Amino acid sequence: MDLLIYSLKRIGTAILTLLLVAAITFFLMNAIPGSPFMTDKSTPEQIALANAKYGLDKPLVVQFVNYIKNLLHGDMGTSLKMQQDTAVAKILFGQGKFSRSIQLGVMALLTAIIVGIPLGCLSAYYRGKWIDNVLRVITTVGIAMPTFVIATLMLFTFGVNLKIFPVQSDTLDTPIAYVMPVITMSLYPSCHIAKLTRTSMLDSISQDYIRTARAKGLKTKMILFKHALRNSLIPVITYLGPLTASIITGSLVVEQIYSIPGIGSYFVSSILNRDYPIIMGTTILLAALIVFMNLVVDIAYKIVDPRINLTKKGD
Repeated sequence: MDLLIYSLKRIGTAILTLLLVAAITFFLMNAIPGSPFMTDKSTPEQIALANAKYGLDKPLVVQFVNYIKNLLHGDMGTSLKMQQDTAVAKILFGQGKFSRSIQLGVMALLTAIIVGIPLGCLSAYYRGKWIDNVLRVITTVGIAMPTFVIATLMLFTFGVNLKIFPVQSDTLDTPIAYVMPVITMSLYPSCHIAKLTRTSMLDSISQDYIRTARAKGLKTKMILFKHALRNSLIPVITYLGPLTASIITGSLVVEQIYSIPGIGSYFVSSILNRDYPIIMGTTILLAALIVFMNLVVDIAYKIVDPRINLTKKGD
């Protein structure tokens, strides 16, 4: 019951958050001087006609209210410039831009979890030994290296010199095309998850219930991977919420380097072209993803540790 009440509260908060994000984005976007229809050859009369056609001649408050009304009916507007008069929803979903970013993001996330958690457990199990030292060095280097450096090194080494993987992944029609982009996007989160898991497991090992398990004669592996690991996953779950959104929204560099026509690169192009509906649609879509993932993470807390009270006073 407390999970249902908490979920309803968070859904209400999510709606207000998205409304606030939409308002901030809309008014800041329109605060920049100029017009999306302004070119070297455009005349003031042509700009005025274009503004009237798309309702940009109305007061900003009226424009925002109209946009929210249309959005509630599933209408995200139409492109003003990049693909003029094409529905934003069709651009983001129908042309596969969002799905490409989602595919890469999900694969990178799963890779980070599958690699990071076992490495963290392994490092904690062999604490102070050479395996632990090597893993700590690797994870530190992985966290310190910027994404564009990793992408460039992989592209130059495995794409240009060794010719193992395709240099451009614009179609993503073969499994091998995903390898370099996914490794590039998952390296940092894998190393971060490994560090979180190691630190959390070492902290769990010092708890009373672990001492009790040792006193009962349980083997070290059983204690670590059955008892300590479950509580150690809470910091990792906390990180997975913003990580999921950041992997998808932060894939701009990877998409640019590997020539992937995803939502990240298209979002930047829409900003440069002042295509307001695409900017709004992309921002709201990504904000909704972040809010949703944070809700999933909070609910996952309760599943991992039933002792957590989601509806405590003051929440």
